[in-house]
Amino acid sequence: MNETDLIRKSYNTTLNKSLMKQLKMLSIQLDKRHNDMIEEAILDLLIKYGNMTRSKRKTPSQPR
Repeated sequence: MNETDLIRKSYNTTLNKSLMKQLKMLSIQLDKRHNDMIEEAILDLLIKYGNMTRSKRKTPSQPR
């Protein structure tokens, strides 16, 4: 992972309450941070719709 992969930017949004509840439960089960799971979902969407190839996919952020 290079230096540009570690640059973070704040992004605020509102989400469906039920989806957030399910995300919280899943994050507890998987012992993962919410942010890492959301980034993983975004990467999966980019791959699905052809804006990113699997070879360019980076792992979620490193632990703080």
